[in-house]
Amino acid sequence: YTFFPSIFRPMSVDELLQNHMAYSIQEEGGDANWQLVAEEGAMKVYRREVEENGIILDPLKATHAVKGVTGHEVCHYFWDTAVRLDWETTVENFHVVEKLSDNAVIVYQAHKTVWPVTQRDVLFLSAIRMIPPRNENEPDTWLVCNFSVDHDDAPPTNQCVRAKINVAMICQTLVSPPEGDKEISRDNILCRVSYVANVNPGGWFPASILRPVAKREYPKFLKRFTSYVQEKTAGKPILF
Repeated sequence: YTFFPSIFRPMSVDELLQNHMAYSIQEEGGDANWQLVAEEGAMKVYRREVEENGIILDPLKATHAVKGVTGHEVCHYFWDTAVRLDWETTVENFHVVEKLSDNAVIVYQAHKTVWPVTQRDVLFLSAIRMIPPRNENEPDTWLVCNFSVDHDDAPPTNQCVRAKINVAMICQTLVSPPEGDKEISRDNILCRVSYVANVNPGGWFPASILRPVAKREYPKFLKRFTSYVQEKTAGKPILF
């Protein structure tokens, strides 16, 4: 499979995951290129303004802290196509093109049209992995990476402009041990989320539409999605 990470050189899946682990969960404060564009409670959304040949390629990054859920749970619901339309509001239709393994699928997704721009679709490989901690002080980390690929069963069409994406949801579980011999409950866990999105919209998409929409929609998406995970897991056994 050929795929196109940020601007957009081919990599292996493992190299792509390692890149996200190395760069996507770095602090933003030391990098003057990241602009804080939205903040709500524990959630912060950053953007770097990048334009190439007139195409807006702004990388976006959001950080959040979600109580009562684990990184495994957040990544599971983000990756599981069976529940995609429960929380994803920008998608008009999608289907799994090929199941590669128990933790990797290729997905075709057509997005709702944003007037006056041509409809966009994407074709991406979606992989979910657990990243083992390197030492006892590191938290467990789960990661979902969605990145554009080509596939003979889902070629571009005249109906949509094919966008390219490199998106990662990286989640770490922090546990505050309960007092005494009590079992760990959802009150004792917190999920630290880093969400990064590199999107090449593929062709004309005016900055005056794209940037305000992204600034508004990313916080709404992350708030809606993490609240959904909290609701779905409430009262269920904790999935570490």
